Amino acid sequence: MSVPLDGAAKPAEPAGPPAHGPAKPARQRHTPGGVTLGKEASREAQKLAAAILEVLAGARTPSQAAEALGISVPRYFQIETRAVRALVAGCEARPHGRTPQPDQQLAALRRQHERLQRELARQQSLVRLAQRSLGLPPPAAPPKPATGKKKPRRPVVRALHAAGQLHRHSQEASPAGAPEVKEHTT
Repeated sequence: MSVPLDGAAKPAEPAGPPAHGPAKPARQRHTPGGVTLGKEASREAQKLAAAILEVLAGARTPSQAAEALGISVPRYFQIETRAVRALVAGCEARPHGRTPQPDQQLAALRRQHERLQRELARQQSLVRLAQRSLGLPPPAAPPKPATGKKKPRRPVVRALHAAGQLHRHSQEASPAGAPEVKEHTT
């Protein structure tokens, strides 16, 4: 035991850190889904989810849940299946980091397009300069198609043919006292 300079004796302190660490406040119980679970959902959706969870936990039977919800048992099973599918889809792995937004991708592609256009123009000017320095003639322009006269295409009015066909079918199926519609021919 050591004696301080003032002469008073100090009580002995345990050697080393405390066995259980610093005192922690009492831990609150974990609420599945957090305290905000279902806050944004409608009352009907909350009732359906609670009933489905009770059936899956074994607290109710499907028929009891359907009766409590005021729906048929087959409808209950449809809703339960949809809920379980959504649960499985929610458990799918998500990509890490930010997911690219379509408008951001579009802007990036436009920037890349502009950069490639500038690079193309630069390369084309370098080729022209190299050709001039070597004394090569510029490439010939592509030939234009011959402008010979072609026989004009006669338009086929398919809509009039289809309308005539419909009129014929309607006259065959119409009662005797129905007014006649004249067919337009060209």
